[in-house]
Amino acid sequence: MTLAHRIAVTPLGHLHLVAGTDEDVAYGVAAELPVKLVKTFKESPAAGLSYSVSSRADGPLPAPLQFWRAFANRYFTALRRSNSTGGGDWRSPEPPDAATLKEILAEAPPMLGLEYASPETLVELWDLLDEHTSVQAKRRKGGLAAYLHSLRPEWNLHGRVTFHLAENKKNPERPFAFLATYTSSETTGATPRHVPLSEALKASISSGNSEQLDALLTPVSRAAEACPAIAKLLDSKALFSPQAWGISQAFEFFSSVPQIEDSGVIVRIPDWWNASRPPRPQVTVRVGSKQQARLGSESLDLDVGITLDGQPLSDDELEQLMAAREGMTLLRGKWVQVDADHLQSALQQWKDLRDAHASGIGFLEGMRLLAGAAITGDDVDESVQPWTRIEAGDWLRETLGKLRSPNGKVEITENSHLRATLRPYQSDGVAWLYFATQLGLGVCLADDMGLGKTIQVISLLLHLKYPGGSETRGTAKTQRQGKTKGASKVAAKAQQSRPSLLILPTSLLGNWQREVERFAPDLNMLVAHRSNLDADTLKRIAANPTAELAPYDLVATTYGLARRQKWLTEIDWNLVILDEAQAIKNSGAAQTKAIKKIPGRGRILLSGTPVENHLGDLWSLFDFCAPGLLGTAAAFKRFVNAKDEDARAQRLASVRKLIQPYVLRRMKTDPQIVPDLPQKTEMRVDCGLTRVQTTLYKAVTDDLKDSLEVASGIQRRGMVLGALMQLKQICNHPALHLKQSDFSPDDSGKFSELRTIAETLIEKQEKMLVFTQFQSMCGPLADYLSGIFEREGLVLTGKTATKKRSQLVNEFQAETGPPFFVISVKAGGTGLNLTAASHVVHFDRWWNPAVEDQATDRAFRIGQRRNVLVHKFVCRGSLEEKIDDMIRDKKALSRELFGAQGKDEMQLTEMNDAQLLDFVSLDLNKATA
Repeated sequence: MTLAHRIAVTPLGHLHLVAGTDEDVAYGVAAELPVKLVKTFKESPAAGLSYSVSSRADGPLPAPLQFWRAFANRYFTALRRSNSTGGGDWRSPEPPDAATLKEILAEAPPMLGLEYASPETLVELWDLLDEHTSVQAKRRKGGLAAYLHSLRPEWNLHGRVTFHLAENKKNPERPFAFLATYTSSETTGATPRHVPLSEALKASISSGNSEQLDALLTPVSRAAEACPAIAKLLDSKALFSPQAWGISQAFEFFSSVPQIEDSGVIVRIPDWWNASRPPRPQVTVRVGSKQQARLGSESLDLDVGITLDGQPLSDDELEQLMAAREGMTLLRGKWVQVDADHLQSALQQWKDLRDAHASGIGFLEGMRLLAGAAITGDDVDESVQPWTRIEAGDWLRETLGKLRSPNGKVEITENSHLRATLRPYQSDGVAWLYFATQLGLGVCLADDMGLGKTIQVISLLLHLKYPGGSETRGTAKTQRQGKTKGASKVAAKAQQSRPSLLILPTSLLGNWQREVERFAPDLNMLVAHRSNLDADTLKRIAANPTAELAPYDLVATTYGLARRQKWLTEIDWNLVILDEAQAIKNSGAAQTKAIKKIPGRGRILLSGTPVENHLGDLWSLFDFCAPGLLGTAAAFKRFVNAKDEDARAQRLASVRKLIQPYVLRRMKTDPQIVPDLPQKTEMRVDCGLTRVQTTLYKAVTDDLKDSLEVASGIQRRGMVLGALMQLKQICNHPALHLKQSDFSPDDSGKFSELRTIAETLIEKQEKMLVFTQFQSMCGPLADYLSGIFEREGLVLTGKTATKKRSQLVNEFQAETGPPFFVISVKAGGTGLNLTAASHVVHFDRWWNPAVEDQATDRAFRIGQRRNVLVHKFVCRGSLEEKIDDMIRDKKALSRELFGAQGKDEMQLTEMNDAQLLDFVSLDLNKATA
């Protein structure tokens, strides 16, 4: 079975191939690749890219891989030019300059890990290609020429023909001069020199042997097939003499340069001609010059005119352009390409569009025009795009600049109601959210996990409630049970006309509540969920939601309830915020459809991964936050699935440009963010219990209650410890408690949360350590994660041989090594250096912070260059939550909860029966929410 592959950039900026999904194939970012291509990529990225440009790999490739093949072709073109004279000295080509590298990256289509690519990444790859080529050339008898010939037969060096075309300003009638040469050395080892091609013809006639001339002219024959002008010169033998060319003949040659070079002929032309972007006048369309307070349905003005290098042309210059019929004309002292028909057609189409939208075009339409993404067909004909220059007008350019890179560009008053000091990048994020929502834009905050998306949104909500930012701080507390709050709530209502809605996974409810209580006690928050409200209160809200929710600033509910609670659509919310927004990635799901019907003044997505990694998901997400931007699902799919390989890559790149202003993404590795980050961030992950888990949990607590009535002393103590251990096993998985072999993921809430984290790490290509105190949990966890990652991981338990430990560590530390490592705490709590992991999961709690910290320090230690996120799993409503709350409230209590010197034996056995039963009892509402 052939496996589809897609190319990815690792967090260290290196290329590798990974498995592609059916969706990746459907959207043209993955495909079944030649076996040899996959094999060479396993050797090294440079080997893979070198093979991709060879004639053996000719044919269509997925758009991201086509992008990297084009970059490799750029290297080999530069290499052939720098070594075109032959000779024994190796001349490494210079990489493109910084500005060009940025332009190259801007044209990249969406791909896994693209956020890790930078101009430095491209330079490093250029050097790797050069190093690989040098090694391969040295291995061959014929050196570089032989290696290049092995890649593509037309890539020759020695005896290579060069076509020279230069300006001849002394002859206005024939302003260009053409000469064909070849490289030759008079003696072995001498420096090769350019010789007129006529000398080769003379030598052939003199010797009566045409074989050498035929071999020399082989690439010229191929060039003649691509360029009729060369064919005429070759047939007439005029190729062997210097030529004075007119404008039309020179233009035909300029237009054929890429094909001529592909034929194996070196081309030397003036620097001002760029084959991909030749100098030409264009119809310049400026979108959004006039200032807008809020972006409505028809907001952006259009200004249309003809320019050269962005500068308007005079009437005389326009007349000269329209009269030109030879493909080029001399304008403002330089030669420019011109096609009067296309130019006139482009001008007329844009004038018609402007006149048809006298009151302005819609913002979404304007964004598509700027990105060159004619998804909905509301654009001008693609055939005139090369003659069109679309740019943002003054106001829109400034606005988009703030949206694309808000660092220090968007000012917002510091809000005294936030009881926290935001890091600089977080302040920028709040300002960006405020700026975008005030414009009426729906946006996506896609910061890395652990960068504080929650506190940024909380700060935004405070700014919306207290626009001045410095009103007197109130004394209100977060409302969990829906109780009225009197005068302070009336004041809040006067400042905010409507509440905002937060939809999130159940596991994040507790985290949001804790964050609001801690950082924004003045924010009136209601958790509309059965874990916090009784059934009668929920029914009362459903009956009259506008009145019941009027006192609140923020209403939080879960995705599951949002699908079923129709009353959510009866309120015109201020903001609708989706945390872990990938929950609506499936556009056909009932949950997604229900959420998209909820009205709101503004919409915000929160995601910890790059949203453009999966194009199908991308459409669904933007259909929520910016409806219409990407057209319909069918139109979007047609647009990105262009049959032509180059067109598909260009369209995918235009999608990236189109969504860029709507997405703010910062990474833990960004140089401006790294100094602000703590080295280690701990996060509690609230897990639910399944029906099977709650049944078993209740059975154990019931048995404990009966046993306590007759037990005492050491017997009682042993009984309590045994029950606690059983409850911890049940919180992990029923099969662990029942000593069964079937660890079905559906039977454990923790397995569900582990999947969520793992799926995020897949998108980020980051690694994780998973710790458990139960050795018998290691195997089932590894099996489960292998299915999610679609790759095998590693396992370390007390049964692992000592010699094998170092082997496992080395394997995990490798850049493309296994993505996860499951470790029993006792076996791996000390002595391991696993800094390749940037995430640590404590699947079950040891309850001794010192022991957990020792395990965490396998990743968080000397050599770790990234922020480490620690995920501590806690089952809601269970004794796990109660113990975690105690430790969080006052960590010093660990001395009271644990034996001397931090021993792991808990002192819960010393509680009286009533205290103990209350402590281990299960809150069903919270546990099963």
